[in-house]
Amino acid sequence: MKSYYKYICIGLLAVSSLSCKKYLDITPDNLGTLDYAFRNRNEAENYLYSCYAYLQRLNDVATNPGFSASGELIYSNTLEQYLGFNITGFNLLRGLQNSGNPGLNTWEGTQGSYSMFRSIRICNIMLENIDKPIDLGESEKKRWIAEAKFLKAYYHYVLLRMYGPIPLIKTNLSISSTTEEIRVKRSSVDESVSYIVSLIDEAIPDLPAAIVSQTTELGRATSVIALSLKADVLATAASPLFNGNPDYASYRDKDGISLFSASYDGNKWKLAADAAKAAITAAETQGNRLYTFSAPASVGRLPDSLKRELDVQNAVTEKWELNPEVIWASNPEFSYQGFATPRLTDKSAVNAFSNPSTFSAPISTQELFYTVNGVPISEDKTWDYQGRNTLKVGDEASRYYIKEGYQTIKGHFARESRFYADLAFDGGIWFGNGRIDPNNNSLPLYHVQARGNSLAGPTDNIRLNITGYWPKKLVSYQSVYDDGFQPSPFRLPIIRLAGLYLLYAEALNEAEGPVSEVFTYIDRVRARAGLQGVQAAWSAYSRNPTRFSSKEGMRQIIHQERRIELCFEAQIGWDLRRWKEMQSVLSQPLQGWSVYDSEAINYYRPATKFIPVFGTRDYLWPIKNDQLIVNPNLVQNPYW
Repeated sequence: MKSYYKYICIGLLAVSSLSCKKYLDITPDNLGTLDYAFRNRNEAENYLYSCYAYLQRLNDVATNPGFSASGELIYSNTLEQYLGFNITGFNLLRGLQNSGNPGLNTWEGTQGSYSMFRSIRICNIMLENIDKPIDLGESEKKRWIAEAKFLKAYYHYVLLRMYGPIPLIKTNLSISSTTEEIRVKRSSVDESVSYIVSLIDEAIPDLPAAIVSQTTELGRATSVIALSLKADVLATAASPLFNGNPDYASYRDKDGISLFSASYDGNKWKLAADAAKAAITAAETQGNRLYTFSAPASVGRLPDSLKRELDVQNAVTEKWELNPEVIWASNPEFSYQGFATPRLTDKSAVNAFSNPSTFSAPISTQELFYTVNGVPISEDKTWDYQGRNTLKVGDEASRYYIKEGYQTIKGHFARESRFYADLAFDGGIWFGNGRIDPNNNSLPLYHVQARGNSLAGPTDNIRLNITGYWPKKLVSYQSVYDDGFQPSPFRLPIIRLAGLYLLYAEALNEAEGPVSEVFTYIDRVRARAGLQGVQAAWSAYSRNPTRFSSKEGMRQIIHQERRIELCFEAQIGWDLRRWKEMQSVLSQPLQGWSVYDSEAINYYRPATKFIPVFGTRDYLWPIKNDQLIVNPNLVQNPYW
């Protein structure tokens, strides 16, 4: 039986057989090979998998702006030499984007990215030649057509959320096309969204609701994935970046046609809410539910605190085929666990070269998470916000989160379970790495030692965490870093049910205000994290106890809930852009602890790592200047 990975390899080979010309190369090349590629069902199936090729590149989160350019993590710009690691996305936060040679350029496929127009062209070739294999059954043909349309919609969406108005490549151009025909124009955002949604709607009826043969087909499109993507597209269209954004009100093409909607349309949120609810219904019908950790026999009896932590962490790191929460995940396996793992053992310190440990969360990410009472740390009237950076020693009550007797700061105490599931920090307990019995006193759970030249502290200028916080959420508890690194593989979710719940709550609140169903869905996500519902938590603990009673107040709550729940999952960078909140988030210096100091009193001094640069123009990517010369029908994005 052929494996899914064999399919992907075949697909990648098929892609590599197509020439990679610059710009909008939507005229198919290698015409002489197309008859061979579609001579029978097997060859056509190989070509279908070439349509999926870009999805495999999503595994490289470093080149996904939603991950590396979100501000959730930062990376030292002196560490590029480590295994040729691509820091283009991280450096965009330093103001290094430009129109001469744009970073993460999906328009052309340069500077750490891959051309979406090339991917769209491949999908069009598939659709144009699908009738050629005489041994292809009708039901299978319908499914393949639907998959190609779904992927074509997705690739257009990748371009849309980066560039706004885009050329719509509905068909490939003829080999005899004139120069003027090749010089395509950008369609408006509304036209682009309408076309993307129409492709998804056409695909849904002929996609399977679920993958039956996970061994051979896991990763292929389903109707539930398509419905979920549709909700995401419509929420992006309804959001402030594209819905009546005054910054783009006067932006037009060279024919004077407006490319952005000039006025706000509240009905777009209604469409997004309806789409999200339809996706939720379809997902739950197929058995999708919020993940909860079921401990195998090898794991010792867990206290509630650690159980909740693993409910959250494993919602991301559990294997896709065993995780009922994952709707869509990237393939192949997540390859950066070593960047998110601190050194915990003597052998790992000796073998530091095997793991960089360099993904660094700034203090601002740490402070995003709620208190144990489920409200922001600056709002909780029972929590010492002003004294959060003062020293405190780990006590028995917090022993499953913080090493008992270890000196850390007050800000690490009395936080919600997602704080401890998502972040590793100096003095923090690390469940896993070969020690998974909290009751084994002879082999106690590991804790992070990050100060100065301690185990997880700075080793050299290559394996350096510059803030003192690691994205623990991106590491399976079953992975082991000791004498070398043995990762337990997983696939990073693209869409999971918790995110869909929060998307529905967001869209419904924008459409109707804080009605009861808004609380129903956000509270489901909070309950899994061990938190009270929004109304109960804010009423009892917040200095702003009625915040949830208005649309504006509930919007703030939902946005923070999404930023917490989906932290480090390559989603929030896109959310902050569509909300037009990225500029505010990056308005302050990005800080970490003074990681070279060994004494706690000196280590816990906030130190500026760099000052981010993000302006109005950075919400959209620039088109490379050369392309405006090649195609005079194009116009550059605003402020570039």
